[in-house]
Amino acid sequence: MRIAVLLFVVGIVSVQQLSALPSIEWWVLLSCLTLALGLLRHWRLMFFVMGVSWALGFAMLRISDRLPETQQGQMIKIEGTIVGLPQRDERRVRFDFKVSKPEESVPSKLRLSWFFPKQAIKSGQKWQFTVKLKKPHGRFNPNGFDYERWLYSQNIGATGYVRSKPPPILLQNHDGYFNIDVLRQNISETLTNILAQSNAIGLIKALTIGDRHEVNNKQWDVFRKTGTVHLLAISGLHIGLIAGIAYFIVHQFSARLAVSSPQLIAAICCMVVAVFYAALAGFSLPTQRALIMLAIAMLANCWQRNIKPSNTIALTMFAVLVFDPLAVLSAGFWLSFLAVTVIIYSVGGRLGKPAYWLSTLKIHWVTAIGLSPLLIFYFNQVSVIAPLANLVTVPFISLLIVPLCLIAVSLMFIVPVFSKQLFQVADSLLELLWSFLSVLANLPFADLSSVSVPFYTVAMAMCGIAVLLLPKGIPCRHLGVIMFLPMVFVDLGKLNKGEATLTLLDVGQGLSAVIETSEHVLVFDTGAKYSNQYNMGNAVVIPFLQSNGIDSIDMLLISHGDNDHIGGADAILSEMTVEKVLTSVPEKLPDHQAISCYAGQSWYWDDVGFEILSPKKAKQASENNLSCVLKVSSKYGSILLTGDIEADAENWLINNAAQKLSSDVLVAPHHGSKTSSNLSFLEQVKPAIILIPAGYKNRFSFPHSKVIKRYNDLKLQWINSAYEGAINVKLKSNAILVSSLRKQQGKYWNKVE
Repeated sequence: MRIAVLLFVVGIVSVQQLSALPSIEWWVLLSCLTLALGLLRHWRLMFFVMGVSWALGFAMLRISDRLPETQQGQMIKIEGTIVGLPQRDERRVRFDFKVSKPEESVPSKLRLSWFFPKQAIKSGQKWQFTVKLKKPHGRFNPNGFDYERWLYSQNIGATGYVRSKPPPILLQNHDGYFNIDVLRQNISETLTNILAQSNAIGLIKALTIGDRHEVNNKQWDVFRKTGTVHLLAISGLHIGLIAGIAYFIVHQFSARLAVSSPQLIAAICCMVVAVFYAALAGFSLPTQRALIMLAIAMLANCWQRNIKPSNTIALTMFAVLVFDPLAVLSAGFWLSFLAVTVIIYSVGGRLGKPAYWLSTLKIHWVTAIGLSPLLIFYFNQVSVIAPLANLVTVPFISLLIVPLCLIAVSLMFIVPVFSKQLFQVADSLLELLWSFLSVLANLPFADLSSVSVPFYTVAMAMCGIAVLLLPKGIPCRHLGVIMFLPMVFVDLGKLNKGEATLTLLDVGQGLSAVIETSEHVLVFDTGAKYSNQYNMGNAVVIPFLQSNGIDSIDMLLISHGDNDHIGGADAILSEMTVEKVLTSVPEKLPDHQAISCYAGQSWYWDDVGFEILSPKKAKQASENNLSCVLKVSSKYGSILLTGDIEADAENWLINNAAQKLSSDVLVAPHHGSKTSSNLSFLEQVKPAIILIPAGYKNRFSFPHSKVIKRYNDLKLQWINSAYEGAINVKLKSNAILVSSLRKQQGKYWNKVE
């Protein structure tokens, strides 16, 4: 059974590696083959083919529920219901919208933004909107968050925003029947009123209703460094412990009353408590896994059957993937099952039982070691102090804070005064825990960052863990450490002197590029800042640098002061060591000793030349035309980065630096606007390829059609980050190598038209 389920999982995972889905004829063929193998009783092979067939059919149905190309950018009138909990920031409210009308051509579920709404937006409300939609699309960068994959796994077929004209119409304030999201919304609002001044309100909402949007960046950072982020998700750990407490109390009470079948009564009460807690979390994927595993365990207990833990894991995994084969796209899916497997593997089949406190210590350290390869693979980071932090934090939160919060929620609408007092006690306890975790997070060795590692090194490290965790007495088990070495010593393909690479990051409508030589790194612009919680520095630039093993920047060059170029600068300057800041707007970075850029500045790194060609010292131009223009030259080729210069600055460059403009690679001025890339400038630069940093279907319509026609008329090759994701240019070995991340790593859900 376990091998059959494993083959089923392998079949599902194999489909998720496809860059494009095959035709429906292949699905029909695979379905028939599954049936034939079943009739012939080739069970293991049948499970593999069934996994492929099931995942393929599911994917075809899910992809078909996406916005048609003809509807992109069109004004569409829709009706439907807000589902889930709306997210608010300084400018907008974002929410998921289940469409009821029209039923054709519009996906069943949308993710919408409403900028500066004048009405309260709540879950369960029915609205009539006029919306402008586009296909699911996200930024695509090395080590970046795959937003398209997340939208796909959430069955969101389009994103867009609500138009203010014609005005939206509220059709109904709630569904008119019991809705768990409405209950979660009411709990969230009540918590906001009770704990308005609390610093821990985001943590309490995360532990109570699974809403983590109010957990601030500082809190995330502390939990990440201490390896306790998993405690902010309502998952198997919390549900299992709460259900276990309920089972123990009910079983003891029933036994004392001499009630028949105390196991059955305790199991039913245990499942009721677990379902209630999972419902508060919105029945998220982790809670579904926990409920399935708990149900299997309770059934075995009631039937008094001794089911092997490995069979329980296999049954749970099979049930989860039958319900949703896209669960394999979630890091949480693999981490949760691996954690349970590692614990069972490390404590099962041992002779004798150690003391309870020794068992507890062992579980924490084996889990930390066992999960480390996957944590490095998914997040490029692992916490060194996680065993110590979890030893204190897990029982504190799971056995004290969570039960306290659940009791308070149960009494919230019955005895609100007592409920308020319980929440305030929970708030005080969390403040105490926060002080402890903050001390641990500030330790210099709290966490370790890693470069991006290939999957084969993860597989080898997992084999090493299996050897390390063998029972005592088995010889040479410590040699399992050797199997970790490929993950530690990863070949980054270091550059030689005279070589350089440019990575134009996909930051949407904005610009950020990283230039690397053999020993130095320059970051040119940082993308935009969208809110106090979200900017391109933290979301894109820093993860890319960390995945490449870069922990310091030799120069941060900010071309000018527009948000889409400078927005992520503060995040980068606060998170990383930056040796020098060069910019045309030093006044906007007053705390970082920024130096003004001007024509004539130059330096050499590792036999690669860098020179500022513009602006002139006397700043008498628009902010765009004052952009720092950087020329990078090596014996293998040259790159020209132009910021947001327009025709005036281009003409000034032709008149004052014509002999220096010729470049093999040109980063398009001003994202390809019609006020830039004039004919004489392009003829002077004579680029072999033009890189266009632009947002997908952006509101400025960049790059402009006239500019693209100009590129085509001159027979210039061009490539747009909106459709290609991050673009990498290598100047090495007498060749200029250009590649795009979407073409290299894109999957079938990343297809862009």
